[in-house]
Amino acid sequence: MKADRFITPAAWVLMTVAIVTLPAARSQDLGGVISFLTGFAILVAIFAILAMGLNVHWGYTGILNFGVVAFFMVGAYTAAIITKGPATPPYERYVGGFGEYLDFIPFLDSEQWLPFLFGTAGAAIVAGALAFVLSIPTLRLRADYLAIATIGIAELLRRIAIEERGLVNSDRAMIGIPAPLEDLVNPPEYKFIFFGVVVGLVIFILIALEMGSRSPWGRVLRAIREDETTAAAAGKDIFGFKMQSFVVGAMIMGVGGAAYAYYSRTVSPDAFTHFFGTFLIWAMLIVGGSGNNKGAILGAYIVWGFYSVTGLMRAYFADWGLEFLELRMYYIRDLVVGALIVTVLLFRPAGLLPEERRVSLFMQREGKQPSPPGAPASRPPGLRADDPPDRTRGSEGLAS
Repeated sequence: MKADRFITPAAWVLMTVAIVTLPAARSQDLGGVISFLTGFAILVAIFAILAMGLNVHWGYTGILNFGVVAFFMVGAYTAAIITKGPATPPYERYVGGFGEYLDFIPFLDSEQWLPFLFGTAGAAIVAGALAFVLSIPTLRLRADYLAIATIGIAELLRRIAIEERGLVNSDRAMIGIPAPLEDLVNPPEYKFIFFGVVVGLVIFILIALEMGSRSPWGRVLRAIREDETTAAAAGKDIFGFKMQSFVVGAMIMGVGGAAYAYYSRTVSPDAFTHFFGTFLIWAMLIVGGSGNNKGAILGAYIVWGFYSVTGLMRAYFADWGLEFLELRMYYIRDLVVGALIVTVLLFRPAGLLPEERRVSLFMQREGKQPSPPGAPASRPPGLRADDPPDRTRGSEGLAS
């Protein structure tokens, strides 16, 4: 329907109006409103990184990973223990603390950026290594058992972080995490610097994933998602490609965890709940559009916008004397996010930005274009009009 093309822009506009007007109507301080919007945009960018990592798992390959929070948490803690200085017992007990040793370039203010390159790279490597180890026993499981296994692994890692007192400071949290380029400006202006840093990360990851999805590697992943039997019959190593996808997606989630650690300056096990670290990420991907990286970014904006707007409404309910709603606003917020998912699944099951139809390079060189939706299936030359159309899937995607 022609009306469908206006749904996505309308959702974006409505969310933008709400997220701008609600804080502006309550506060007359323009600086405070800008500060709130900048913090909101930073969190959207961090969640967009996590959603793009999940898109590699589910959107590209069909891996049902319900343990996103595990890689999110591991990335955050790894970045923290690499960039912080040594622990100061008895108040702090954690491994690592290499930050002061990673400034070995005596110019270009390397202490402002070099340790954080190591921290971000370390977060990606450790999260990828964890995914590699976990993929060996789990990726051969059926989808529902894989989901259960990833949930259990995520909770196990969280309990280890809490119970092992000398690993990551247990439930006392790791505080005072440094951030890149923080000494270049005054503290009130630093959020704008970090916003530029995290947006640069989003753009870099988006470009890399778009190039990968259009490569033979990406086409094989989508073929596995659609039909593993057909992909295996074409000679593809199903387990090998699934493992690659699992590791790449986990590395991206590790980068998102590192960005979260730099922004929050505090990493605590209490922050990495299944709701915050897994459910919300899944909601973002479902709402935005599974299989589409731009949809993952849009979903992060819409879902975190809903989450923030409903949180802002708590102050309005207090002003209006609606104490019943004020006290229950956090539960209502979770309900609103769930209702948003159900609404999208009912009326826009492919998401606000559905996966784009892709044509292989062979078809592009031959001058062929995909048929418009609803058009009859094309037939190869030589077939009679009464012959059935070719139903073979993934042939051009696996040709490479």
